[in-house]
Order: sequence, then C-alpha cells, then structure tokens
Amino acid sequence: MEIDFPLILVSAVLITGAIWLLDILWLAPARKKSFLTDNKPVADELPAEPALVEYSKSFFPVLFIVLILRSFLYEPFQIPSGSMLPTLQIGDFILVNKYHYGLRLPVVGTKVLSINDPKRGDVMVFKFPENHKINYIKRVIGVPGDRIRYQNKQLYINGELMSQELLAQLPPGSPRIQLLREQLGEVNHSIYKNMAPGFEVDEWVVPPGHYFMMGDNRDNSNDSRYWGFVPDQLVVGRAVLVWMHWDKFWSLPSFAHVGSID
Repeated sequence: MEIDFPLILVSAVLITGAIWLLDILWLAPARKKSFLTDNKPVADELPAEPALVEYSKSFFPVLFIVLILRSFLYEPFQIPSGSMLPTLQIGDFILVNKYHYGLRLPVVGTKVLSINDPKRGDVMVFKFPENHKINYIKRVIGVPGDRIRYQNKQLYINGELMSQELLAQLPPGSPRIQLLREQLGEVNHSIYKNMAPGFEVDEWVVPPGHYFMMGDNRDNSNDSRYWGFVPDQLVVGRAVLVWMHWDKFWSLPSFAHVGSID
C-alpha cells in the first residue's frame, strides 16, 4: 500500500488547527462560563483542557512548520534504485529544492508562483506520469521544443551530438560497463553505458510544457524513452545535495560522498 505522506501531513495540520480554533472560539469560553457560574472566580482553578485540545495545541505548530518546509523549501528523498548511477547511489539521501522551479500547493501540485524553468542537465524529481503517487528522479535531457535523437547509444539534441569522454571500463579485469563524462549543454556529468553495442535509432520532439528525462545509468533506466514526457504540473523540484548515504537498515550511515549534485 502506497502512503500519501503529503496528504496525511496536510490533513493533520487542518485537523489540529481546526480543533485549536474551535477551542479558542467556543470550547474554552464555555468552560470558563460554566466554571464562573459555580462562584469560583479564581482563574488558575479553571478546569483542565481536554486531552484532544491539549495535543492539538502541542502538535499544530510543529506540523505546520514541517508542512511549510517540506512543501515550499526543501524535501528529503532516498534513492531507491540504480537508474542514476554513477551520479546517485542506491541508499543516498538527497535534498530537493522545492522552490527552484516555483511554488506549488501541497497535494494538488498547482503552481502559484513561477520562478525558474527546468534546464537541460538538471537532476529533477517528478511524479511518475503513469502513477502520480510515485516520485521519480532523472536528468532533464530535453526542454520544450527540443528534438531528441538517441542513436547507437549516442545522444543528439537539435542535431548536435552530445560529446562523451571515456574515463574507465569496469570492472578492470573483465569490463562490462563504460564510465563516461558527457557534455550536456553547459552541464558536464558522468554516465554509465553497457559495453554491448546499440543499433537502435529513436527520435522525439518535446511538446510545450513537457520535459524529456533520462537516467545517467543509460542502459538500466526506466525513463522517457519508454513512457514519454513529463508534464510541468508533475514537477516536484530540483535535486541539489547528497547529505547522507545509508545502504541498509542494519548498516551504519556514511557521509563519505556528501556534496552537491552535478
């Protein structure tokens, strides 16, 4: 069962806030009036607040701050798969800048303020077009109007070949994977490709208000090559920082490759 945490958080804020407001406007005055009719004028002898009101008053400020931070500033995510290797490893904990591409309402995702548009080369988190409850992370390859061609494992954008520099063949003894540096517009980043040759030729034209996404682990990524474009309304934010790596629950967290995401 998939848990919709933003919906749960928004609901908790609304419920605790409503209970607190209800107490201020009606419940607390009713308790005070009932107390004073018994001729007990000492204010510090007022009856205790109901437990539900007390908990709501305690939790509401905390939940509200978490909602603001998570919805409009930064949200943490953990990398669940190897589709962005070597840039991001399975178990990396990352921070996603939620306001870089504009402010959006929590849960519904409606943009209320535009700031920046996604740029080619950005590492972006978005809701999976085929299941909006799942968050995906890939690299922006094509922006609206771009013509993308993927031929023999080489990437062409608007007819221009994106250059690739071979860094290593892994593992050294019996190589199966190539580690390369790819120049994607102004962004220079690492990718993996299998040693097996590719002969496919595919082309796409990115429609207005959409983006073409690919994983850096080119032969092991479920991305726009298979399910299409990402509409702007599904954009979550820009991945900016790896702040921890925790591979398994019974292992120790690592901070060895903390740093910004290229």
